[in-house]
Amino acid sequence: MRVRFTHLLVPLAVAAMAAIASVELRPADAASANAPAASAGSAVATFAAGCFWCVERDFDKVEGVLSTTNGYTGGHTANPDYDSIATGTTGHVEALQVTYDPQRVSYETLLAAFWHTVDPVDGRGQFCDRGPQYRPAIFVHTAEQRRLAEASVKAMQDSGLFNRPIVVAVRDAVKFTTAEPEHQDYYKRNPIRYMIYRYGCGRDQRLQQIWSHKASGKPRPPAM
Repeated sequence: MRVRFTHLLVPLAVAAMAAIASVELRPADAASANAPAASAGSAVATFAAGCFWCVERDFDKVEGVLSTTNGYTGGHTANPDYDSIATGTTGHVEALQVTYDPQRVSYETLLAAFWHTVDPVDGRGQFCDRGPQYRPAIFVHTAEQRRLAEASVKAMQDSGLFNRPIVVAVRDAVKFTTAEPEHQDYYKRNPIRYMIYRYGCGRDQRLQQIWSHKASGKPRPPAM
């Protein structure tokens, strides 16, 4: 269940309105049992890093990403939807399926983008969103993706950035159920509400805490 931050409406509304003019909308994807397969010359990657509204927005910025689809995966019920997975009992996580052009962006680059949008030591949720439906994971579609994903997890663990173990799971990709249309491109369609949620959730504040010291040479951040 999303945490609401209505008290932040006024200070963030002005900034959000300025961003609306630059947003280009694409038609929402119709909900279906499975997301479309990658077309010839493209490939698919799947990531879970908490709220899929936020993960979608971050991956839409990556050059070479052709499309992104929010959805649910990794669970044990046949037809998950937002309300059912919000209970935390279906085994599913909110996830993003990324269709990309391997000639323009490598899987390693997508992994780097993933690490910069996730709190990799928090296995009980992400940022303000708590529960198993928000736990982080990398869902791999090929043996090569698994090799690269596992290597990246090890590199993060060996980096010395964290005082706690990396909890990001590397799992085989399974059935991916596309989320309801209102959850596709949410950050574009509802920019004010999205900005209130993202800021209030503390996502960027925590990510800055994790990564800013790497550039500044300051000691690693405390694990949270």
